[in-house]
Amino acid sequence: MLNNGLDDFLTWYSRERSNPLSVRSADTVLTLLALRGADRRTGVPAPTPDLVRRVLTEDLPTLVSAGPEELADFPAVLSALADRLRSAGRLNAKRHARLLAAVSEVLPDFERAMTTPENMTWPRWYASLMRADETDTDDPVAVREWLAAHDRTPRADRRHLPETVSRLALSERTAATRARVSEMLLAAVVADLERTSTVEPLLAGLPLDRGDLDEDQLVDALERTRDGLLDRWTAQGLAEAFDGTFAHLAPAVDAYPYLALADTLLDDHLSYYGDSFVPLPTPAELPTPAELPDLVRAAPLPATLAAAAHDPSAAGAEARELAVRCGFLQPSETSARQSGEAASVWTAGTPDELIELGADVLAVLVARLADDSDEEYAQDAPHLLYTLYQRGGSVGSVARTAAEYEAWMVDPDLEDTGVVVPGSAPAGYVTPAPEELSALLGLPGMDEADRTALDGPARALASVIDRLAESGVVFRTGDAFGLTPLGSALTRYVLLAGRVAAPDRTAVRAWDAATMVQAAQEWPREAAARTLADWLDGHDGGAEAWSDLIAAIGSRNRGTIEAAYTRVLFTLLDTAAAPAGALQGALSDPVLGAYAHQALLARGDKPDEDQVSLSARATLLIDQLDAWYGKEQRAALLAGIAADRSDEDEPRTAPGSPVLTAAFDRAAATWPAGAPALIAALAAADPYRAYQVLDRLGRCHPDPGVAAAAARVASSANPFETGRKAGRRGPGKKKRKPRRR
Repeated sequence: MLNNGLDDFLTWYSRERSNPLSVRSADTVLTLLALRGADRRTGVPAPTPDLVRRVLTEDLPTLVSAGPEELADFPAVLSALADRLRSAGRLNAKRHARLLAAVSEVLPDFERAMTTPENMTWPRWYASLMRADETDTDDPVAVREWLAAHDRTPRADRRHLPETVSRLALSERTAATRARVSEMLLAAVVADLERTSTVEPLLAGLPLDRGDLDEDQLVDALERTRDGLLDRWTAQGLAEAFDGTFAHLAPAVDAYPYLALADTLLDDHLSYYGDSFVPLPTPAELPTPAELPDLVRAAPLPATLAAAAHDPSAAGAEARELAVRCGFLQPSETSARQSGEAASVWTAGTPDELIELGADVLAVLVARLADDSDEEYAQDAPHLLYTLYQRGGSVGSVARTAAEYEAWMVDPDLEDTGVVVPGSAPAGYVTPAPEELSALLGLPGMDEADRTALDGPARALASVIDRLAESGVVFRTGDAFGLTPLGSALTRYVLLAGRVAAPDRTAVRAWDAATMVQAAQEWPREAAARTLADWLDGHDGGAEAWSDLIAAIGSRNRGTIEAAYTRVLFTLLDTAAAPAGALQGALSDPVLGAYAHQALLARGDKPDEDQVSLSARATLLIDQLDAWYGKEQRAALLAGIAADRSDEDEPRTAPGSPVLTAAFDRAAATWPAGAPALIAALAAADPYRAYQVLDRLGRCHPDPGVAAAAARVASSANPFETGRKAGRRGPGKKKRKPRRR
């Protein structure tokens, strides 16, 4: 198939050596070296240390099926090639020794790579099963007969993939290996066109005419060559079988409906965090893999589709359509439909196959909702799933979510706060009463007109949620809705397929303190508080874990705009349960010392205040002043809304900011060197958070001296002017994507 120098090498080997050599291994190694661009001027591809490593650890483990008894043949071929080049005078003694050493050094990695399930592909998997059954993998008829027998075997009686290997991973890796070989062959075409007259063309069977090269014919020829090579390395006839009759045994990447949903969830995650590696919090209720099969089979819509596969004539038109799209039924122009692959998975699939089936049903339902133009908010179904998971599985409010979609003012502190699930509620949706709406949205004074205005959007959103509930992933009780345990598992499964970091509880507990803090600072407070408590519990709640966590909170993002949002994590900790020694040790922390002092006082302890530095005191104070300032802003804004029932572009602030100035004056009264020193200390503790507080004090403090000092420091040390020049974010929380798509 390729002019890889096999005959030349075998002739030399038979003349120089008496021990036998595997022709299959020799042909495979020579072909891979040639495709990797090895020098062929001597008639055989010349390995280098780099090529040795790439062929042994990258190519052979994903492209070639070989039993344990064959593993030693491939390194032996490389060593013999080195001897062949040495005998031809192409290697001196030093380079020859270096090449042999490279083969020896890479042997452990090669053997590990050849046997790990993580390098499995569909052709390698089925070829290994055939070899175990002593099927002649060089006989395409025998291979096809084995595939037919395997396909007839009940799913429960088949040999299953290792638990650590998913079907999607095999499909993705199979596609990647096909693409890699195609790229190698295309590079070989270019090399053949540019070769010197002394080097024979590698693709000797392809007539490459520079002036008249039919691109379509070339592509077809390269695809046939690729499939032929892959078959020779695994089992003859597999490529054709998997492209045709037995495609369902080795599904391609486009055979997984949930991958489209995975891309959408990835888009949401990138809109929230800008990086797929930023981890999401783990839901409180995440079932184990062993629990998932029963949960999938108990879900309403999958069960309906399974029934349609059993008796298509008794199912409705929509159920039959969804059953076809999910693989429960095979497409048919007649009323007689045969059950599909999903029906077999339903009755005897592995846990991984069943959760994959549940994800497919969910994705098909979401796509069906999006196609239904009559459903308001139907396009938001994926975003609903993402936000529910992103909030750690906390229960949301239909009315609050609808208000956000309609761009109503919602208190940011309530945006991610869970609601209580009522014990019972009417089947149909009823918009909460005005008083309850006020509590849900954080807007006092809501009336019946507001409730009427929100009623239409809330009912439309509830309708979409109820349609999602058919798949068993979402529940709604009255105004409360959220993910079910199955919904948490399926959403996580789809997120992982989209390469979004969605760790489980075991993985989170294994994090060190710095990683825990880095992740939790990005999460909604309820999810962060729960996960931090669980992380501490996973470390037995000991003083060392507490100390590590407090130190990480204080040091993480110190001196940046993010520092204030990281410090919030300390307020989420249950310090009443903390070992006293951990809090005592934190008194000297330059950032959280005053926080620790405050926590000890709340416990009734008597901490040594002298251990708390002025910088730590200033840090706690600037956080408190900022909170009071925010409350004043919020109160003024709500007052404006109550007055004219309209949102404004700029928030109203109380003219005198009495709460802010009073709090500052109390602190300045006991601060060493008074108000000017306190102003400087606040700016040094956190210039990003201090800026707006000092700017406000400069505008409204009744003492002209204090006002002037605050305004001067705020003006001369404005970190956001510096931040803009340095390309940093301005004030405020991380930008989130609009909730309407």
